[in-house]
Amino acid sequence: MANRRDLLKTVGAAGAAGAVLAAPAVHAQPKTTIKWRLQTYAGPALAAHVIKPSIDAFNKVANGEMEIELYYADQLVPTGELFRALQRGTIDAVQSDDDSIAAPVDISVFGGYFPFACRYSLDVPVLFHQWGLNDIWAEAYGEIEGVTWLSAGAWDPCHFNTVEPIRSVADFKGLRIFTFPTAGRFLARLGVVPVSLPWEDVEVAVQTGELDGIAWSGITEDYTVGWADVTNYFLTNNISGAWCGSYFANADKWNALPDHLKELFRLCMDSSHYYRQHWYWGGEAKLRVTGTKLALTTIPDDEWATVEAEARDFWNEIAEISPRNARVVKILRDYNAEMDKAGRPYRYA
Repeated sequence: MANRRDLLKTVGAAGAAGAVLAAPAVHAQPKTTIKWRLQTYAGPALAAHVIKPSIDAFNKVANGEMEIELYYADQLVPTGELFRALQRGTIDAVQSDDDSIAAPVDISVFGGYFPFACRYSLDVPVLFHQWGLNDIWAEAYGEIEGVTWLSAGAWDPCHFNTVEPIRSVADFKGLRIFTFPTAGRFLARLGVVPVSLPWEDVEVAVQTGELDGIAWSGITEDYTVGWADVTNYFLTNNISGAWCGSYFANADKWNALPDHLKELFRLCMDSSHYYRQHWYWGGEAKLRVTGTKLALTTIPDDEWATVEAEARDFWNEIAEISPRNARVVKILRDYNAEMDKAGRPYRYA
């Protein structure tokens, strides 16, 4: 009996062990990668600087949790239709200015190149982070269904690269110029004929004579994207010290992201903003000095002051669009007055 008990204990223990050993292995379920499609306003050569490094970094650090597919100007959707496509969820995120994507908000006119709003690229982040534009942009886009505004930053100044030289304000009359919507509206006061084209068609349009020039960038982009190869002159006067552009996301897609991926995307936007600050600032100076493709021309300061005075009248017109626009214009006036009082290096007399 004792031997039988010992045998049963042994067999029972072995059976239990066998049962444990025979239990099926439990494998962790593979994670589903979140995938976004982001379209930028920029063509491939420009996007290689203004956004691709930050998206590459995001995809690397996201470590398989999320992947952003980057698309270039007009690749999925025409630039002018980007906002609606974002609302519909056709794409998940956008890098562009409010003006070019026809954002249905009153403040969209301040995106892109709002004439003489800033003199240097650092003016843009200061206006947003220290002078209240962040709150105003969040307020405006908070009234629009389906899209979340995320962040604004600065790009390059708005100069003119043309086939024929510009040496006086009178030389603007009749020029067919590719530019941004609001900038074109202002330049029409100087006799410019604003022309809207798909970005990738601009170079050929200059070559065929459809365009006389471009007011879309500084000299860094002229060399980077090939426009310096089809134009001959670069006007050192500019109508804006920096383009103001933003990142936007489809609201549902943004809200569905876990907090750590939202924070990672914010960090990568900041990385992009920082890269552009030094890339443009250095490039604008270097190519004026060492560039061989564009001859420099300048309109005298006293004559250029008449263009700046015209811009102030234009500001009054924009302020009448809505009380919110009037708030933005007041901020721009107060900010520029403070910079003038601060003097060098913030402003030069």
